[in-house]
Amino acid sequence: MSEPLSRSPIAPAPPVRVEAGWEVSGDRSEAALTITDCTPLVKVHLRAPWNGAMAKALGVPFGRAGRDQEDGRWLVVGSGPGEWLVLAPPGAAVAAAVAGWLDTVAADSAPEEFVSVVDLTHGRALMRITGPDAADLLARLCGADLHDDMAPDGAALRSAVAGVATDIIRDDRAGVPSYLLHCERSSGQYLFGALVSAGESLGIGVDGFRLPGI
Repeated sequence: MSEPLSRSPIAPAPPVRVEAGWEVSGDRSEAALTITDCTPLVKVHLRAPWNGAMAKALGVPFGRAGRDQEDGRWLVVGSGPGEWLVLAPPGAAVAAAVAGWLDTVAADSAPEEFVSVVDLTHGRALMRITGPDAADLLARLCGADLHDDMAPDGAALRSAVAGVATDIIRDDRAGVPSYLLHCERSSGQYLFGALVSAGESLGIGVDGFRLPGI
């Protein structure tokens, strides 16, 4: 009996293939500006006191993102006051490892604090915009200034993009500007489509998900 497939709320562009148990697009784009559905990535949400022992142990303040776990494959994001989001390669075992790590940090560093850890992987959508024109594309749909001087690599913020409440994380790829956009699952297809439409004049291309994806 075959294992059940996980599906993103964003319809995959053909050809469709399976990667780490997820149905994803196998499309490949050579465009300078690309968009990728990264929903298969593990997404674990943490709540803890914003200035407590857990916050100090994580070492990632509100408004920043950093890689310091699993050879840089886990991205820890200070997504709000007292809120963090950990993004990692897809897979139930990885999600368990991330949650286990956070539980261990909490037990070792903040045993007296209230800390909650929730796996949001299947409840949220995630996409990546990459290319020299990425900030210009987002400026068409978002009022926040996302250029280098205001939102350098490693910046994180929450803003409306095409009217959708979105976590925006600057996470450059090999020196090329790149932004991760994290939103509610129900808004994923709409936001992805709005970004593609806004990027048509910039020559945006859809690039399929490939491991590790982060």
